[in-house]
Amino acid sequence: MKKMRAFLIGIFTVFCGSTVTKAQDVYLSVPDNNIFNRSEFTSVPTRVMTNANRTNWDYAFLGLLPTAPTFTSVSGPTFTHSSSSLTLPSSTLLWQLESMGGQLPYTGLSGYLPGFQSFSTSAVKWFEPPSISIGGGFNRGNINFTFKIPSSQFSANAFRAGNYSMDITQNYNDFTPRNFKTILVIPSSIRWITNSLTKYIEISSLNDYRNASTRVWDLGNTEIANTVDFNFWAKAASTNIQFTSSKGVPGTRNIGSVKLGSNGASLTTKALSSDFQNFSAANFSVVAGNRNSFIPQLYVSAEDFKNFFFEAGTYTFELNFNAGSTDNSINSLQNTAVQLKVLPLSEITIPSSGRNVNFNFNTAAHYTDGQSQMIPNQIMLSNNENFELYVKSDENYFKKGGLQTSINSNILQIGVDGSSVNVPLSKTPQKILFNGTPVLDRGLNVRYTIPPAGAQSLVGKENTTYSINVYYSFTAI
Repeated sequence: MKKMRAFLIGIFTVFCGSTVTKAQDVYLSVPDNNIFNRSEFTSVPTRVMTNANRTNWDYAFLGLLPTAPTFTSVSGPTFTHSSSSLTLPSSTLLWQLESMGGQLPYTGLSGYLPGFQSFSTSAVKWFEPPSISIGGGFNRGNINFTFKIPSSQFSANAFRAGNYSMDITQNYNDFTPRNFKTILVIPSSIRWITNSLTKYIEISSLNDYRNASTRVWDLGNTEIANTVDFNFWAKAASTNIQFTSSKGVPGTRNIGSVKLGSNGASLTTKALSSDFQNFSAANFSVVAGNRNSFIPQLYVSAEDFKNFFFEAGTYTFELNFNAGSTDNSINSLQNTAVQLKVLPLSEITIPSSGRNVNFNFNTAAHYTDGQSQMIPNQIMLSNNENFELYVKSDENYFKKGGLQTSINSNILQIGVDGSSVNVPLSKTPQKILFNGTPVLDRGLNVRYTIPPAGAQSLVGKENTTYSINVYYSFTAI
Protein backbone atom coordinates (compact mmCIF):
# COMPACT_ATOMS: atom_id res chain seq x y z
CA MET A 1 0.00 0.00 0.00
CA LYS A 2 2.78 2.48 0.76
CA LYS A 3 4.45 1.85 -2.57
CA MET A 4 1.20 2.36 -4.46
CA ARG A 5 0.54 5.66 -2.65
CA ALA A 6 3.96 7.00 -3.50
CA PHE A 7 3.47 6.01 -7.11
CA LEU A 8 0.12 7.86 -7.35
CA ILE A 9 1.53 11.01 -5.74
CA GLY A 10 4.37 10.95 -8.27
CA ILE A 11 1.95 10.83 -11.18
CA PHE A 12 -0.11 13.66 -9.71
CA THR A 13 2.97 15.85 -9.28
CA VAL A 14 4.10 15.34 -12.86
CA PHE A 15 0.61 16.11 -14.15
CA CYS A 16 0.34 19.38 -12.21
CA GLY A 17 3.77 20.44 -13.36
CA SER A 18 2.86 20.08 -17.06
CA THR A 19 -0.29 22.20 -16.57
CA VAL A 20 1.56 25.07 -14.98
CA THR A 21 4.18 25.29 -17.71
CA LYS A 22 1.73 25.13 -20.65
CA ALA A 23 1.59 28.39 -22.65
CA GLN A 24 -1.65 30.34 -22.77
CA ASP A 25 -1.65 32.33 -26.01
CA VAL A 26 -3.92 35.31 -26.45
CA TYR A 27 -6.12 35.07 -29.54
CA LEU A 28 -7.90 38.22 -30.72
CA SER A 29 -10.40 37.64 -33.53
CA VAL A 30 -10.81 40.83 -35.56
CA PRO A 31 -14.24 41.02 -37.30
CA ASP A 32 -14.21 41.80 -41.01
CA ASN A 33 -16.73 44.58 -40.31
CA ASN A 34 -14.07 46.55 -38.46
CA ILE A 35 -11.48 45.88 -41.16
CA PHE A 36 -13.70 46.75 -44.12
CA ASN A 37 -15.50 49.69 -42.49
CA ARG A 38 -12.22 50.92 -40.98
CA SER A 39 -13.87 51.30 -37.60
CA GLU A 40 -12.11 50.93 -34.26
CA PHE A 41 -11.97 47.44 -32.81
CA THR A 42 -12.21 47.03 -29.04
CA SER A 43 -12.11 43.60 -27.45
CA VAL A 44 -14.09 42.35 -24.52
CA PRO A 45 -12.00 41.97 -21.34
CA THR A 46 -9.54 39.23 -22.26
CA ARG A 47 -7.57 37.02 -19.91
CA VAL A 48 -3.87 37.32 -20.55
CA MET A 49 -2.43 35.87 -17.34
CA THR A 50 -3.56 34.24 -14.11
CA ASN A 51 -2.46 35.02 -10.56
CA ALA A 52 -3.19 32.17 -8.18
CA ASN A 53 -1.08 33.14 -5.17
CA ARG A 54 0.07 36.67 -4.53
CA THR A 55 -1.79 39.86 -3.61
CA ASN A 56 0.99 42.43 -3.70
CA TRP A 57 3.74 43.74 -5.97
CA ASP A 58 7.44 43.06 -5.71
CA TYR A 59 9.34 45.72 -3.75
CA ALA A 60 13.05 46.25 -3.21
CA PHE A 61 15.12 48.34 -0.75
CA LEU A 62 13.08 47.93 2.40
CA GLY A 63 9.81 47.71 0.49
CA LEU A 64 10.02 51.24 -0.88
CA LEU A 65 10.91 50.69 -4.54
CA PRO A 66 8.20 48.86 -6.50
CA THR A 67 8.93 46.60 -9.44
CA ALA A 68 6.45 47.53 -12.15
CA PRO A 69 4.96 44.64 -14.18
CA THR A 70 6.01 44.82 -17.83
CA PHE A 71 5.52 43.29 -21.26
CA THR A 72 8.38 42.89 -23.72
CA SER A 73 8.28 41.64 -27.29
CA VAL A 74 10.94 39.00 -27.83
CA SER A 75 10.08 38.34 -31.50
CA GLY A 76 10.72 41.81 -32.84
CA PRO A 77 8.85 45.06 -33.40
CA THR A 78 6.11 43.64 -35.66
CA PHE A 79 3.35 41.08 -35.74
CA THR A 80 4.31 38.39 -38.25
CA HIS A 81 1.89 36.60 -40.56
CA SER A 82 1.91 32.83 -40.18
CA SER A 83 2.00 31.96 -43.89
CA SER A 84 3.41 34.99 -45.70
CA SER A 85 6.06 37.67 -45.35
CA LEU A 86 3.48 40.27 -44.35
CA THR A 87 3.80 42.05 -41.04
CA LEU A 88 1.84 44.54 -38.99
CA PRO A 89 3.57 47.20 -36.88
CA SER A 90 3.35 46.89 -33.11
CA SER A 91 1.34 50.13 -33.09
CA THR A 92 -1.50 48.19 -34.73
CA LEU A 93 -2.58 46.77 -31.39
CA LEU A 94 -3.06 48.80 -28.21
CA TRP A 95 -3.78 47.33 -24.80
CA GLN A 96 -4.57 48.37 -21.22
CA LEU A 97 -5.08 46.49 -17.98
CA GLU A 98 -8.78 45.94 -17.32
CA SER A 99 -8.79 44.06 -13.98
CA MET A 100 -6.90 41.73 -11.66
CA GLY A 101 -9.15 39.26 -9.90
CA GLY A 102 -12.21 41.25 -10.97
CA GLN A 103 -11.11 44.80 -10.16
CA LEU A 104 -8.32 47.26 -10.76
CA PRO A 105 -5.33 47.23 -8.37
CA TYR A 106 -4.96 49.84 -5.66
CA THR A 107 -3.79 53.15 -7.15
CA GLY A 108 -3.27 55.21 -4.00
CA LEU A 109 0.04 56.80 -2.99
CA SER A 110 1.11 57.47 -6.60
CA GLY A 111 0.08 54.17 -8.08
CA TYR A 112 -1.64 54.59 -11.47
CA LEU A 113 -2.99 52.82 -14.51
CA PRO A 114 -1.20 53.72 -17.78
CA GLY A 115 -3.31 54.50 -20.83
CA PHE A 116 -3.49 52.32 -23.94
CA GLN A 117 -0.02 51.29 -25.13
CA SER A 118 1.57 49.03 -27.71
CA PHE A 119 4.11 46.23 -27.38
CA SER A 120 7.79 47.04 -27.79
CA THR A 121 11.12 45.26 -27.80
CA SER A 122 11.77 47.31 -24.66
CA ALA A 123 9.89 46.62 -21.42
CA VAL A 124 6.57 48.48 -21.25
CA LYS A 125 4.86 48.93 -17.88
CA TRP A 126 1.27 47.86 -17.78
CA PHE A 127 0.74 49.16 -14.21
CA GLU A 128 2.62 51.52 -11.92
CA PRO A 129 2.45 50.13 -8.33
CA PRO A 130 2.24 52.45 -5.31
CA SER A 131 5.61 53.77 -4.10
CA ILE A 132 5.45 51.76 -0.86
CA SER A 133 4.10 48.31 -0.22
CA ILE A 134 1.94 49.13 2.79
CA GLY A 135 -1.81 49.11 2.21
CA GLY A 136 -2.01 48.54 -1.53
CA GLY A 137 -2.16 45.42 -3.71
CA PHE A 138 -4.47 43.41 -5.94
CA ASN A 139 -6.77 40.40 -6.00
CA ARG A 140 -5.94 36.88 -6.98
CA GLY A 141 -7.49 35.56 -10.18
CA ASN A 142 -7.48 36.36 -13.87
CA ILE A 143 -5.46 39.31 -15.13
CA ASN A 144 -7.59 40.75 -17.90
CA PHE A 145 -6.71 43.33 -20.55
CA THR A 146 -8.72 45.31 -23.06
CA PHE A 147 -7.28 45.37 -26.58
CA LYS A 148 -7.91 47.98 -29.23
CA ILE A 149 -7.07 48.52 -32.91
CA PRO A 150 -7.59 52.19 -33.87
CA SER A 151 -9.49 52.93 -37.06
CA SER A 152 -6.41 54.61 -38.53
CA GLN A 153 -4.59 51.28 -38.46
CA PHE A 154 -7.21 49.69 -40.71
CA SER A 155 -6.67 52.46 -43.25
CA ALA A 156 -2.88 52.31 -43.09
CA ASN A 157 -2.22 48.57 -43.16
CA ALA A 158 -3.11 45.46 -45.15
CA PHE A 159 -4.82 42.80 -43.05
CA ARG A 160 -4.46 39.46 -44.81
CA ALA A 161 -6.51 36.47 -43.70
CA GLY A 162 -4.61 34.29 -41.25
CA ASN A 163 -2.80 34.80 -37.96
CA TYR A 164 -0.39 37.60 -37.06
CA SER A 165 1.59 36.82 -33.92
CA MET A 166 4.09 38.43 -31.58
CA ASP A 167 5.97 36.63 -28.78
CA ILE A 168 5.64 38.37 -25.43
CA THR A 169 7.38 37.85 -22.12
CA GLN A 170 6.41 39.35 -18.76
CA ASN A 171 8.53 39.85 -15.64
CA TYR A 172 6.49 38.42 -12.71
CA ASN A 173 7.21 34.76 -11.99
CA ASP A 174 3.97 34.28 -10.08
CA PHE A 175 1.86 35.42 -13.01
CA THR A 176 1.27 32.66 -15.54
CA PRO A 177 2.13 32.20 -18.27
CA ARG A 178 5.49 33.90 -18.18
CA ASN A 179 5.71 33.79 -22.00
CA PHE A 180 2.87 33.84 -24.47
CA LYS A 181 1.94 34.79 -28.01
CA THR A 182 -0.47 37.57 -28.85
CA ILE A 183 -2.24 36.53 -32.04
CA LEU A 184 -4.45 38.63 -34.29
CA VAL A 185 -6.87 36.35 -36.14
CA ILE A 186 -8.01 37.82 -39.48
CA PRO A 187 -10.97 36.09 -41.18
CA SER A 188 -11.12 35.18 -44.86
CA SER A 189 -13.64 37.55 -46.40
CA ILE A 190 -14.61 39.45 -49.56
CA ARG A 191 -17.30 42.11 -49.59
CA TRP A 192 -18.71 44.58 -52.12
CA ILE A 193 -18.48 48.06 -50.63
CA THR A 194 -19.80 50.11 -53.55
CA ASN A 195 -21.22 49.11 -56.92
CA SER A 196 -23.85 50.57 -59.21
CA LEU A 197 -26.88 48.28 -59.07
CA THR A 198 -28.35 49.97 -62.15
CA LYS A 199 -26.92 51.71 -65.18
CA TYR A 200 -29.14 53.90 -67.36
CA ILE A 201 -27.87 55.07 -70.74
CA GLU A 202 -29.86 57.39 -73.00
CA ILE A 203 -29.18 58.07 -76.67
CA SER A 204 -30.71 61.32 -77.87
CA SER A 205 -28.72 62.25 -80.96
CA LEU A 206 -28.21 60.70 -84.37
CA ASN A 207 -24.64 61.97 -84.24
CA ASP A 208 -23.89 59.18 -81.77
CA TYR A 209 -24.33 56.75 -84.65
CA ARG A 210 -22.22 58.79 -87.05
CA ASN A 211 -19.27 58.72 -84.68
CA ALA A 212 -16.65 56.23 -85.84
CA SER A 213 -15.30 55.64 -82.33
CA THR A 214 -16.20 52.74 -80.05
CA ARG A 215 -18.98 53.63 -77.65
CA VAL A 216 -17.88 53.50 -74.01
CA TRP A 217 -20.09 53.65 -70.91
CA ASP A 218 -18.72 53.33 -67.40
CA LEU A 219 -20.64 51.46 -64.74
CA GLY A 220 -19.52 53.70 -61.89
CA ASN A 221 -16.90 53.10 -59.24
CA THR A 222 -16.69 49.57 -57.92
CA GLU A 223 -14.99 49.01 -54.57
CA ILE A 224 -14.43 45.55 -53.15
CA ALA A 225 -13.02 44.92 -49.68
CA ASN A 226 -10.94 41.80 -49.19
CA THR A 227 -8.65 39.95 -46.83
CA VAL A 228 -7.79 37.34 -49.47
CA ASP A 229 -6.63 37.69 -53.08
CA PHE A 230 -9.49 37.47 -55.58
CA ASN A 231 -10.39 37.49 -59.25
CA PHE A 232 -13.18 39.47 -60.87
CA TRP A 233 -15.57 37.24 -62.80
CA ALA A 234 -18.50 38.44 -64.89
CA LYS A 235 -21.22 37.18 -67.20
CA ALA A 236 -24.54 38.23 -68.65
CA ALA A 237 -27.65 36.70 -67.15
CA SER A 238 -28.80 35.71 -70.65
CA THR A 239 -27.35 35.17 -74.10
CA ASN A 240 -29.70 37.85 -75.41
CA ILE A 241 -30.32 41.51 -74.81
CA GLN A 242 -34.05 42.10 -74.45
CA PHE A 243 -35.41 44.78 -76.74
CA THR A 244 -38.77 46.54 -76.75
CA SER A 245 -39.31 48.97 -79.60
CA SER A 246 -40.85 52.40 -79.12
CA LYS A 247 -44.08 50.85 -80.41
CA GLY A 248 -43.99 47.97 -77.92
CA VAL A 249 -42.72 45.29 -80.29
CA PRO A 250 -40.35 42.81 -78.55
CA GLY A 251 -37.07 41.57 -79.94
CA THR A 252 -33.57 40.47 -78.98
CA ARG A 253 -29.94 41.30 -79.67
CA ASN A 254 -26.92 39.07 -79.11
CA ILE A 255 -25.07 39.89 -75.88
CA GLY A 256 -21.77 39.20 -77.63
CA SER A 257 -21.91 42.64 -79.26
CA VAL A 258 -21.17 44.14 -75.83
CA LYS A 259 -17.73 43.93 -74.25
CA LEU A 260 -16.69 44.47 -70.65
CA GLY A 261 -13.42 46.02 -69.50
CA SER A 262 -12.26 48.89 -67.28
CA ASN A 263 -10.96 52.42 -67.56
CA GLY A 264 -7.52 51.27 -66.39
CA ALA A 265 -5.43 48.14 -66.40
CA SER A 266 -7.50 46.33 -63.77
CA LEU A 267 -9.64 44.33 -66.21
CA THR A 268 -9.03 42.77 -69.58
CA THR A 269 -11.60 43.53 -72.29
CA LYS A 270 -13.71 40.61 -73.47
CA ALA A 271 -17.06 40.09 -75.14
CA LEU A 272 -19.80 39.20 -72.68
CA SER A 273 -21.38 35.78 -72.66
CA SER A 274 -23.79 33.87 -70.46
CA ASP A 275 -20.86 31.96 -68.90
CA PHE A 276 -18.65 33.39 -66.18
CA GLN A 277 -15.26 34.62 -67.42
CA ASN A 278 -12.32 35.86 -65.43
CA PHE A 279 -11.82 39.51 -66.41
CA SER A 280 -8.94 40.17 -64.01
CA ALA A 281 -5.77 41.36 -65.69
CA ALA A 282 -4.03 40.04 -62.55
CA ASN A 283 -5.16 38.86 -59.14
CA PHE A 284 -6.58 41.60 -56.95
CA SER A 285 -4.33 41.38 -53.92
CA VAL A 286 -4.74 42.48 -50.32
CA VAL A 287 -3.62 46.11 -50.16
CA ALA A 288 -3.34 48.76 -47.47
CA GLY A 289 -6.86 49.68 -46.43
CA ASN A 290 -8.14 46.30 -47.64
CA ARG A 291 -10.04 47.76 -50.57
CA ASN A 292 -9.62 47.48 -54.33
CA SER A 293 -11.43 49.96 -56.55
CA PHE A 294 -11.84 50.28 -60.31
CA ILE A 295 -14.44 51.40 -62.86
CA PRO A 296 -15.90 48.67 -65.10
CA GLN A 297 -16.84 49.86 -68.57
CA LEU A 298 -19.03 48.60 -71.40
CA TYR A 299 -17.83 48.81 -75.00
CA VAL A 300 -19.74 48.55 -78.27
CA SER A 301 -17.97 49.04 -81.59
CA ALA A 302 -19.24 51.85 -83.82
CA GLU A 303 -20.41 49.31 -86.40
CA ASP A 304 -22.27 47.12 -83.90
CA PHE A 305 -23.78 50.17 -82.24
CA LYS A 306 -25.18 51.32 -85.57
CA ASN A 307 -26.34 47.86 -86.64
CA PHE A 308 -27.80 46.51 -83.39
CA PHE A 309 -28.73 49.50 -81.24
CA PHE A 310 -30.12 52.01 -83.73
CA GLU A 311 -33.82 51.24 -83.53
CA ALA A 312 -35.76 53.39 -81.08
CA GLY A 313 -36.73 51.55 -77.93
CA THR A 314 -35.28 50.07 -74.76
CA TYR A 315 -32.46 47.51 -74.58
CA THR A 316 -32.00 45.74 -71.23
CA PHE A 317 -29.67 43.09 -69.84
CA GLU A 318 -28.30 42.08 -66.46
CA LEU A 319 -24.66 41.64 -65.50
CA ASN A 320 -23.68 39.08 -62.87
CA PHE A 321 -20.40 39.84 -61.08
CA ASN A 322 -18.45 37.53 -58.79
CA ALA A 323 -15.45 38.47 -56.70
CA GLY A 324 -14.03 34.99 -56.09
CA SER A 325 -10.99 34.11 -54.01
CA THR A 326 -8.10 32.69 -56.00
CA ASP A 327 -8.47 29.36 -54.19
CA ASN A 328 -12.22 29.31 -55.01
CA SER A 329 -13.17 29.05 -51.34
CA ILE A 330 -15.05 32.36 -51.16
CA ASN A 331 -17.43 33.99 -53.61
CA SER A 332 -19.13 37.35 -53.29
CA LEU A 333 -21.83 38.07 -55.88
CA GLN A 334 -23.30 41.32 -57.14
CA ASN A 335 -25.61 42.22 -60.04
CA THR A 336 -26.03 45.30 -62.20
CA ALA A 337 -29.07 45.93 -64.39
CA VAL A 338 -28.25 47.84 -67.59
CA GLN A 339 -30.85 49.77 -69.56
CA LEU A 340 -30.04 51.49 -72.85
CA LYS A 341 -32.85 53.75 -74.03
CA VAL A 342 -32.75 55.04 -77.59
CA LEU A 343 -35.16 57.91 -78.09
CA PRO A 344 -37.13 58.25 -81.36
CA LEU A 345 -34.82 60.18 -83.67
CA SER A 346 -35.48 61.46 -87.19
CA GLU A 347 -33.92 63.92 -89.57
CA ILE A 348 -34.47 65.14 -93.13
CA THR A 349 -31.77 67.21 -94.75
CA ILE A 350 -31.56 68.62 -98.25
CA PRO A 351 -28.11 69.59 -99.49
CA SER A 352 -27.84 73.19 -100.65
CA SER A 353 -27.14 71.98 -104.18
CA GLY A 354 -30.55 70.30 -104.34
CA ARG A 355 -32.75 72.97 -102.82
CA ASN A 356 -33.87 74.48 -106.11
CA VAL A 357 -35.62 72.49 -108.83
CA ASN A 358 -36.04 74.48 -112.03
CA PHE A 359 -38.37 73.76 -114.93
CA ASN A 360 -37.72 75.84 -118.02
CA PHE A 361 -40.44 76.06 -120.67
CA ASN A 362 -38.78 77.31 -123.83
CA THR A 363 -39.78 74.81 -126.52
CA ALA A 364 -43.09 73.60 -127.86
CA ALA A 365 -42.30 70.05 -126.69
CA HIS A 366 -42.00 71.27 -123.13
CA TYR A 367 -45.63 72.35 -123.27
CA THR A 368 -46.98 69.41 -125.23
CA ASP A 369 -45.05 66.54 -123.61
CA GLY A 370 -44.41 67.88 -120.12
CA GLN A 371 -41.18 67.54 -118.21
CA SER A 372 -39.61 65.30 -115.54
CA GLN A 373 -36.45 65.62 -113.44
CA MET A 374 -34.71 63.16 -111.11
CA ILE A 375 -32.65 64.92 -108.45
CA PRO A 376 -30.08 62.40 -107.14
CA ASN A 377 -29.71 62.20 -103.36
CA GLN A 378 -31.78 65.31 -102.94
CA ILE A 379 -33.07 64.14 -99.57
CA MET A 380 -30.93 62.58 -96.83
CA LEU A 381 -33.11 60.53 -94.46
CA SER A 382 -32.43 59.29 -90.94
CA ASN A 383 -35.11 57.69 -88.84
CA ASN A 384 -34.80 55.00 -86.14
CA GLU A 385 -38.45 53.97 -86.31
CA ASN A 386 -40.52 52.49 -89.11
CA PHE A 387 -41.83 55.47 -91.01
CA GLU A 388 -43.68 56.93 -93.96
CA LEU A 389 -42.50 59.94 -95.93
CA TYR A 390 -44.91 62.72 -96.86
CA VAL A 391 -44.70 65.73 -99.12
CA LYS A 392 -46.80 68.91 -99.22
CA SER A 393 -46.65 72.53 -100.36
CA ASP A 394 -47.15 75.67 -98.32
CA GLU A 395 -49.90 76.89 -100.70
CA ASN A 396 -52.26 75.41 -103.25
CA TYR A 397 -51.03 77.81 -105.93
CA PHE A 398 -47.73 78.92 -107.34
CA LYS A 399 -46.62 82.47 -106.60
CA LYS A 400 -45.17 85.17 -108.75
CA GLY A 401 -43.08 87.75 -106.94
CA GLY A 402 -44.65 86.69 -103.64
CA LEU A 403 -48.21 86.99 -104.96
CA GLN A 404 -50.57 84.11 -105.53
CA THR A 405 -51.32 83.13 -109.13
CA SER A 406 -53.93 80.92 -110.73
CA ILE A 407 -51.44 78.13 -111.42
CA ASN A 408 -52.49 75.22 -109.20
CA SER A 409 -49.81 73.39 -107.24
CA ASN A 410 -51.17 70.04 -108.41
CA ILE A 411 -49.65 70.45 -111.87
CA LEU A 412 -46.42 69.31 -110.15
CA GLN A 413 -46.19 65.64 -109.19
CA ILE A 414 -43.56 64.25 -106.83
CA GLY A 415 -42.30 60.71 -106.21
CA VAL A 416 -39.14 58.86 -105.23
CA ASP A 417 -36.86 56.69 -107.30
CA GLY A 418 -37.88 53.04 -107.18
CA SER A 419 -41.57 53.77 -106.61
CA SER A 420 -44.31 54.19 -109.19
CA VAL A 421 -46.19 56.58 -106.90
CA ASN A 422 -46.37 60.18 -108.07
CA VAL A 423 -48.57 62.45 -106.00
CA PRO A 424 -49.91 65.85 -107.04
CA LEU A 425 -48.56 68.59 -104.82
CA SER A 426 -51.00 70.26 -102.42
CA LYS A 427 -51.21 71.74 -98.93
CA THR A 428 -52.48 68.36 -97.76
CA PRO A 429 -49.57 65.99 -96.94
CA GLN A 430 -49.32 63.12 -99.42
CA LYS A 431 -47.52 59.86 -98.83
CA ILE A 432 -44.63 59.17 -101.22
CA LEU A 433 -42.71 56.47 -99.27
CA PHE A 434 -44.46 53.52 -97.64
CA ASN A 435 -43.26 51.22 -94.82
CA GLY A 436 -39.80 52.70 -94.48
CA THR A 437 -37.55 50.78 -92.08
CA PRO A 438 -35.03 52.38 -89.68
CA VAL A 439 -32.22 53.95 -91.65
CA LEU A 440 -29.30 56.26 -91.08
CA ASP A 441 -28.28 58.83 -93.69
CA ARG A 442 -30.09 57.22 -96.62
CA GLY A 443 -29.99 59.29 -99.79
CA LEU A 444 -33.25 59.48 -101.78
CA ASN A 445 -33.48 60.33 -105.47
CA VAL A 446 -36.57 62.51 -105.87
CA ARG A 447 -38.59 62.63 -109.09
CA TYR A 448 -40.38 65.86 -110.05
CA THR A 449 -42.88 65.69 -112.94
CA ILE A 450 -45.10 68.19 -114.73
CA PRO A 451 -47.22 65.91 -116.94
CA PRO A 452 -48.50 67.01 -120.36
CA ALA A 453 -51.86 68.21 -119.05
CA GLY A 454 -50.18 70.35 -116.41
CA ALA A 455 -47.67 71.69 -118.88
CA GLN A 456 -50.40 72.59 -121.40
CA SER A 457 -52.23 74.55 -118.69
CA LEU A 458 -49.28 76.92 -118.67
CA VAL A 459 -49.79 77.97 -122.29
CA GLY A 460 -50.60 81.65 -122.40
CA LYS A 461 -49.24 82.35 -118.92
CA GLU A 462 -46.97 85.33 -118.49
CA ASN A 463 -43.33 84.65 -119.33
CA THR A 464 -41.84 84.94 -115.83
CA THR A 465 -40.80 82.85 -112.85
CA TYR A 466 -43.34 81.01 -110.72
CA SER A 467 -42.35 79.31 -107.46
CA ILE A 468 -43.70 77.16 -104.67
CA ASN A 469 -42.18 75.71 -101.51
CA VAL A 470 -42.09 71.95 -101.00
CA TYR A 471 -41.91 70.33 -97.54
CA TYR A 472 -41.06 66.76 -96.56
CA SER A 473 -42.01 65.12 -93.28
CA PHE A 474 -42.08 61.79 -91.44
CA THR A 475 -44.83 59.89 -89.74
CA ALA A 476 -43.82 56.99 -87.49
CA ILE A 477 -45.70 53.73 -88.01
